[in-house]
Amino acid sequence: MTTSLRNIITRHNPITLLDSSFGPVTLAHVHQIHAQLLVHGHLNHPLLFVQFLAAVALLSPSNTTPSSPQHHERQLLLLYSQRLLDYSPHPPTTFVLNSLIRAHSRGPDPAPAFRFYRRLLCSPDALSPDRFTFTFLVGSCGRGGPSSAAGVIAHAAALRRGFVSNPHVHSALIRMYAQFGLLDAARRVYDELPDPDLVSRTAMLGALAAAGDIVLARELFDSMPRRDPIAWNAMIAGYSQVGRSREALELFSSMQLEGVRVSVATLVSVLTACAHLGALDQGKWVHAYMQRNRLRVTVTLGTALVDMYSKCGDVGRGMDVFWRMQEKNVYTWSTAMSGLAMHGAGKECLDLFELMKEHGVLPTGVTFVSVLRGCSVAGLVEEGRRHFDSMRDQYGIDPWHEHYGCMVDLYGRAGRLDDAVHFINSMPIEPHAGAWGALLNACRIYRNIELGEYAMKKMVEMESKNHGAYVLLSNIYAESRNWGGVNDVRESMKAKGVRKEPGCSVIEVGGEVHEFFVGDNSHPRYREIEVMLREISRRLRLAGYAAKTNAVMFDIEEEEKEDAVCWHSEKLAIAFGLIASGEGASIRIVKNLRVCWDCHDATKLISKVFQRDIVVRDRNRFHHFRDGMCSCTDYW
Repeated sequence: MTTSLRNIITRHNPITLLDSSFGPVTLAHVHQIHAQLLVHGHLNHPLLFVQFLAAVALLSPSNTTPSSPQHHERQLLLLYSQRLLDYSPHPPTTFVLNSLIRAHSRGPDPAPAFRFYRRLLCSPDALSPDRFTFTFLVGSCGRGGPSSAAGVIAHAAALRRGFVSNPHVHSALIRMYAQFGLLDAARRVYDELPDPDLVSRTAMLGALAAAGDIVLARELFDSMPRRDPIAWNAMIAGYSQVGRSREALELFSSMQLEGVRVSVATLVSVLTACAHLGALDQGKWVHAYMQRNRLRVTVTLGTALVDMYSKCGDVGRGMDVFWRMQEKNVYTWSTAMSGLAMHGAGKECLDLFELMKEHGVLPTGVTFVSVLRGCSVAGLVEEGRRHFDSMRDQYGIDPWHEHYGCMVDLYGRAGRLDDAVHFINSMPIEPHAGAWGALLNACRIYRNIELGEYAMKKMVEMESKNHGAYVLLSNIYAESRNWGGVNDVRESMKAKGVRKEPGCSVIEVGGEVHEFFVGDNSHPRYREIEVMLREISRRLRLAGYAAKTNAVMFDIEEEEKEDAVCWHSEKLAIAFGLIASGEGASIRIVKNLRVCWDCHDATKLISKVFQRDIVVRDRNRFHHFRDGMCSCTDYW
């Protein structure tokens, strides 16, 4: 042991010794510190021994995955703290047992927490549980899996001993029932308080937001006489989780105006909202805020940054964050691979996968979704099949529905429709809508009407109101000028009450997010947009462009079809970007649907004629348009 460590030991108590500010503390460090404490006789004092034992128990990191080295280290530290208790020369105290209950409350299994609770009740010194006991015990139940039986037992014990009225126990009960999906039970617990305090209000707000009841959560948030940072975080996270990203960013702006302390949890939610909207400028601001305030880039925060940059179209900067991260987990690697695949860099995605394995990081099912998507965008069919087979053969991972869907997409994009059908028929599980949807999309690409009809029928059997299936088949009919087929699909949609999701494109200019729907004329600068659309049309015609109107699902005159495709949401967003952004600035757009062939070809030419880089994220992937070319090389 170093001299500096000995000096620390002689001057500080065990809690200070095990403080993480000295760096990550492992079991080996604990052994050294334990030995020095014994040598110096510090552990003869009951209070110091209790502090040391509690500190070791609470060192174990939370939220670890079972296969990770951190999880193994956590188990070793917990086991060591329990052995310290078993061989203790001093009788256990409520504080020590509470510390062990708390340590186990942060893990996925509540059973050990209850074991130490029983030990507390049966102690020879007649120890009594306190409010901390039940706060931690109830907290452990919320992470204990789908069964709520343990939670009911903990609730009853707290009620019997008179601790339910304690605000911290009360809040833990609300969170516990919410984590079990029992929102009515959480609400009943909340309603028992005649005058809920800030802690209980915040817990109820978090429960509502996490359950997706965002309207009621906002009502409670607005009615709170005082809000702490946790309440703001819960509300922002709630908006982000349900896809109401604009409200999440607006609330974040209000949070800053009120001078509320911003935490790592807040920034993760805000980055998630930026990623959903494609709000790169606001995402960059968050990154700059982190650097300005010298916030440590944790694994969670760093992974959110990589995801944000990738989904906002700047995969290069996302990878720069990735390479600079000192600590990465499997989700960080998987996120980076997903970003590369999303941008069409399939080979780079697979190279990163090999590097991840060289670093000793074991892949998960999430990783293989990214890997198979990387194979799909690069057209690497045989390599994709090899990785798919390795999931079970090499890593013992049973494929999910997403993996099967990726394989169908891989075969379908490559034009191997017979192989795609054979793969579906040989699946060991019932083919899901995603697999049939991938086949239907391939039928649209290769204009296979007969197989498309079959895939659509299978898809609708599972999801009768899946508008995407109807639209894809309508496109197949329209491109073949089969207007009778188009009409039949439209009538079927009407009869079943299926409505096509309207196209929507989002563009960020000057840190402000603008939203456009197909045929939208509601924007304050609509007249300028209309003028720019005419100018775009004029310049494209001069460059020899002719609109692709095959997919217009109406039997109308050609001029009307050209007018129809002119008002697609991404063209409106591009027109706005041309008039609202600086000369030569890149235009970045996020669309909720797949880009149509006409918009894809038109955007390629717009990038050349107007000398602008245009980045479009559609439902499937990114398209980087520059000088008349697209990064997808028309393989999409």
